Amino acid sequence: MTNFSEEIFLKRDLNLCPYQAAIDKMQHIVDGIQKGTNRQTAWFTSHPPLFTAGTSAKKEDLLNPKNYPTFNAGRGGQWTYHGPGQRIAYLMMDLTKPHGVIAPRDIRSYVTGLENWLINSLKLLNIDAFTRENRVGVWCYDPITKEESKIAAIGIRISRWVSWHGISLNVRPNLEDFEGIIPCGIREFGVTSLERFYPDIQMDKADSALIESWPHIFGSNLKEM
Repeated sequence: MTNFSEEIFLKRDLNLCPYQAAIDKMQHIVDGIQKGTNRQTAWFTSHPPLFTAGTSAKKEDLLNPKNYPTFNAGRGGQWTYHGPGQRIAYLMMDLTKPHGVIAPRDIRSYVTGLENWLINSLKLLNIDAFTRENRVGVWCYDPITKEESKIAAIGIRISRWVSWHGISLNVRPNLEDFEGIIPCGIREFGVTSLERFYPDIQMDKADSALIESWPHIFGSNLKEM
């Protein structure tokens, strides 16, 4: 596919990105990677408040009392909330090739890599995070409720072995907005954020942890554009 070097280029947004614009941009990057004209890219962004439906989303899991916009995302998974204070990392990568510990053409290996990337990043912030069998995403014990709560979600799409979509990490979103859906179809557990651990945390702190832990999973440094 790509004729570029195996470096992954990092783009970071300072402002909120409209969701449809993000879909269009990802599609453009993915098409270029397939043709060998675009670089593999990690795109850190955030969105205005909205809900996205994955391919397994159920109508009854959308409550939406504030009437936020909804989108069909085209990724796997169920309903997901996106909004300000949440770090979205969209990863457009050529999965025909190995990336660090991630085996080529192995979707399970890729998803495990994303999970461990998040877990390692949270460890740098002194948060013990984990996965649970039959539960999508990354979890930790909320410091206030002391209950298991989701701190990060994963939803991917693979097109001719190029990845898109990716992960969302709750840095300091409005957690009440998650009440507009049954997140990922899981009713008995809540959501949490880095702000619950560190009330003054800013997005740059989360970005730094994600960037620092990247090479331990993906085998190369992110090169900021």
